[in-house]
Amino acid sequence: MDFTFTEEQRAAVEAARAVFSDVAPDRAPSPALTPGAVAKDIDRELWQELARTDLLGLTLSPDHGGAGLDPIALCLVLRESAKVLARVPLLESCAVATTVQRYAEDGLAAELLPRVATGELILTAAANGRSGHDPAELAVTARPESEGEGSPQGVGAGADGSGWVLDGVQTAVPWARVADRIAVPAHTARGRAVLALVPRTRDGVTLEDQVSTSGELLAEVRFDAVRVEARELIETEGCWDWLRSLLTTGTCALALGLGERVLAMTAEYTGKREQFGFPVATFQAVAVQAADRYIDLRAMEATLWQAAWRLSADAGGPLPAAADVAVAKIWASDGVRRVVQTAQHLHGGFGADTDYPLHRFHAWAKQIELSLGPATAHEEALGDLLAAHPLG
Repeated sequence: MDFTFTEEQRAAVEAARAVFSDVAPDRAPSPALTPGAVAKDIDRELWQELARTDLLGLTLSPDHGGAGLDPIALCLVLRESAKVLARVPLLESCAVATTVQRYAEDGLAAELLPRVATGELILTAAANGRSGHDPAELAVTARPESEGEGSPQGVGAGADGSGWVLDGVQTAVPWARVADRIAVPAHTARGRAVLALVPRTRDGVTLEDQVSTSGELLAEVRFDAVRVEARELIETEGCWDWLRSLLTTGTCALALGLGERVLAMTAEYTGKREQFGFPVATFQAVAVQAADRYIDLRAMEATLWQAAWRLSADAGGPLPAAADVAVAKIWASDGVRRVVQTAQHLHGGFGADTDYPLHRFHAWAKQIELSLGPATAHEEALGDLLAAHPLG
């Protein structure tokens, strides 16, 4: 069995490394020294460079101006972006665009995706629901416009092209202030999950600023009788589940890249820091802790590529792909937390110095750990999947 990456995937990594080589983790103000968000906008210079090197259309087909690669390639690039704390909606925009390509009607895909590939159009996703704990699709209702509020749900509602109406709240939506469209999961009266591509400026959409642990600007997005055209709403079964899995897997890639950079910083620091005339890296207690974190990273890597492969290949298995995604997020959440905590410990007081970037990585790691559910939430989801699909 060949586990090596393809030539095209390796080329994407090299292109990403070239783009991110000039990006410093402290390009924005420190979240520890900033009372609100570290910035109101994304790193526009970096975003344009990603577009210029064709990395924004990585998973889109050539018909839409993309490279035609798979989620594995996207995760490889996300891994590199996290090493420099890149302040761009690369995961959200690419994940939503890939979902649109896979599930939306051809007309909507042709309208949106070429502009995503060039960086002209930014997409994001509302994946946290009302509280961050309940399923996101339950936070917003979708009803056919023709039926009116309170009318019974008809069979085939929305198929007449009359449009839909959304009501509800989604919290902690990343990059909502700069996104052109927000992918909003919602539920119908029949309990079906649908996905709406809502323009940020649509009547009835209001945003309230929120600030993440990493200092980035999020938003609570409210939908008050927001009308969306029938073509802007994807009713295909499994669409939202697939997007959520891709977002979660991409978050695992961010955790891996961040953890690798932090462990490298720790190795460099402990190799130079001396006590009693010897580098502290030569002390057994330090070496053992660093080795444990290396093991964490290797487990994070193995489970990430298993999940990304299941999504890329649509491969079957004894459990649904969601189980592999849950395992990857369990390792990513717990692993990245342990990596940054050990790094802080081995750096001593220097790790808390705001002139040194480690505290930024710690803040981002905490945000990634809890994004799209902490380890305990995915352990529960995995248990439910095991109960529904007994092995053996």
